[in-house]
Amino acid sequence: MKISIDQSVFDVNTQFKIGIIHYTKIVVSESPQMIKGRTRLYQENLFLELQETPVTERPGIAEWRKVWKSFGADPNRYRHSAESLMRRIAKENYLEPFHLAVDLNNFFSLQYENPIGIYDLSTIEGDVIITVGDDDTGYEGLNGRYNSLKNILCSKDETSAFGSPFVDSKRTAVTEDTTNAIQLFYLRPSLADDECHALLQAAGKMFCQVSGGDYNPFLLTVNDPTIFIQGGE
Repeated sequence: MKISIDQSVFDVNTQFKIGIIHYTKIVVSESPQMIKGRTRLYQENLFLELQETPVTERPGIAEWRKVWKSFGADPNRYRHSAESLMRRIAKENYLEPFHLAVDLNNFFSLQYENPIGIYDLSTIEGDVIITVGDDDTGYEGLNGRYNSLKNILCSKDETSAFGSPFVDSKRTAVTEDTTNAIQLFYLRPSLADDECHALLQAAGKMFCQVSGGDYNPFLLTVNDPTIFIQGGE
């Protein structure tokens, strides 16, 4: 499987970068109490911080709002997922546990202030490209409705779009049957490459400490926009 960033994305932002973690032989189950407790405590502490610093002034959230706008989307109408999660926390509407993959994905998104998506590799058809949606781009999302992705960054396989930093599709959602997955980190363009590599290593290590299996991180940039991984079964 080839995963690449379309040149049109770099035409808008030459510093744009995507982090990818390829997971194999993982076990997705209910999150252990340690993860549930850590996630809850993190949210409670974040709630207190957000009483002093509004969501839109958090460095990662603010930077991604600018990225959002640069591609033509309205950041006030279509909020990226990290901002949406953080706004929930600011209202003391804490995230409830779902399963290990979703819980850790949300935790990473809050911790790093970046939109992140995780996808069942066995449901992805052919190669993947990260691009910007047009009038015809959209899908049924995890929010239970059809989502247009016009002017919104998205990931597409040979069937259709399946993910974005806005909302992900039902088609490629990770379930407790998932054993191979890819996680896409929409990293802050301002982060240095070494910071990105360190972030991906830390996230992958933590994920596999709980899920088992193996992880392999990659960084896509304007100088290295394509990687190849072995597809899932």
